Amino acid sequence: MYSAKANGKGRHELFDEDIHRRAVARNEIELQLRNAIETQEMTLHYQPVVSLWDLRFIGFEALVRWNHPERGLLYPDAFIQIAEDVGLIVPLGRWVLTEACRQMAEWHGKRPGDPPLTISVNVSFRQLTQAGLVEDVERALAASGLNPGSLRLEMTESSLMEHANQALAIVQRLKSMGVGLEIDDFGTGYSSLRYLCLLPFDTLKVDRSFVSDLEGDDENSIVVKTILNLARSLNLDTVAEGIETENQLAFLRDIGCRYGQGFYFSKPVSASEAERLLDREPGGAHLALPGAVEGSRAVT
Repeated sequence: MYSAKANGKGRHELFDEDIHRRAVARNEIELQLRNAIETQEMTLHYQPVVSLWDLRFIGFEALVRWNHPERGLLYPDAFIQIAEDVGLIVPLGRWVLTEACRQMAEWHGKRPGDPPLTISVNVSFRQLTQAGLVEDVERALAASGLNPGSLRLEMTESSLMEHANQALAIVQRLKSMGVGLEIDDFGTGYSSLRYLCLLPFDTLKVDRSFVSDLEGDDENSIVVKTILNLARSLNLDTVAEGIETENQLAFLRDIGCRYGQGFYFSKPVSASEAERLLDREPGGAHLALPGAVEGSRAVT
């Protein structure tokens, strides 16, 4: 069933030994994942979000990792889809939200700034469609003492459009709390401009697939310019994902993109490494950041 679903709707798959092996491995991951959430095997890594004008950090995106006792550090592509399919994404998302708010509140206490750093947390389509997301946000903010304006929730364009009517009521409640709202992976789906105007978002995140192959006059460059023009028309900020080279940075600056993130500045790092990044001199710090290697490909 999962094999058929993964390859598209309205199809079937014949059961064979390969599917059996994958099903057994999937079932094992599912059982281990349930235990991992309870036993705190999950951890967060943080990727800086940078002002492209002066190269100062303006915040971080929190990205979940699994410290698997046998397989080592696992990235989301190894377990997030399974968590989505079996309903574990809701408790996992709740933990990510709580821990991200706690960590940012701790950094605020150590490093007060104006404006304060923000923390971005991804929200899945299941969190959007199930009751309790607003209450989870309220509890995370109350437990950590983090100002709502320092929390930014990222929702993918596809999940918003697929569940637009449900999402509208939820995001309006979140917006009324003062939480920042971002549309992630913008440009990869098929947005309704009507809903884009109705949904009270603050930021469009330009998908890395457009940024990674920027060459100045190619189709990707045209798409990025179009997204930035649309964002300006709607009074939205823009964050370009997946910046890896000096040329990409220069191009995005030239066309007026305000913020960015990617391996050019830093790979996602542990909380302790993120603190060391914050201790460095702002502005031009990307030259010495760990993981800032041209041509590399980010795994979020």
